[in-house]
Amino acid sequence: MSSEGEATMAEAAVQHVPATPPVVVKKYANRRLYNTESSSYVTLEDLARMIREGREFVVYDAKSGDDITRSVLTQIIVEEEAKGEHLLPEGFLRQLIGFYGGSMQSIVPKYLEATMQGFRQQQEEVRRNMAKALQPFSFEEMGRQNLMMMERAMSLFSPFGRQNELDALKAENEKLKAELAALKAKG
Repeated sequence: MSSEGEATMAEAAVQHVPATPPVVVKKYANRRLYNTESSSYVTLEDLARMIREGREFVVYDAKSGDDITRSVLTQIIVEEEAKGEHLLPEGFLRQLIGFYGGSMQSIVPKYLEATMQGFRQQQEEVRRNMAKALQPFSFEEMGRQNLMMMERAMSLFSPFGRQNELDALKAENEKLKAELAALKAKG
């Protein structure tokens, strides 16, 4: 393995540590991919499904032992694009190719990875907010809250609403004074 490949793997490990160790996949000379965890041959489509399910994997060349994960991931993208699943706009692909060999080549991968991580976090936040918004709610409770809000609003706009409240408070105050006077007279 090259030191650049090792550095990239180390950076990836620091950014997110998978809950389970990555599945080791070996690619043989006949282009077949072998999942060592399940002891079965897999396709690029199977690997794409693993990614969607959040399962990490690494792919090694069976003969040389080189890490060829990046190459296999690129093959998955090419297959998805060939199916008509056009996720990457042509202009983006042209710009990306233009960065190869240029002075920005070392910066672009980190920028793209950070951008995708931010996009993923925003997507999760939107999902959580939608789940909260769609939680079952009580029409009865909503009706009660609406009624209380309307009563408060009406009392603010009605001069009689406040007067009635004041009269009730004065009556209560007078009643308490009378009870207090009666207690003092007894005592």
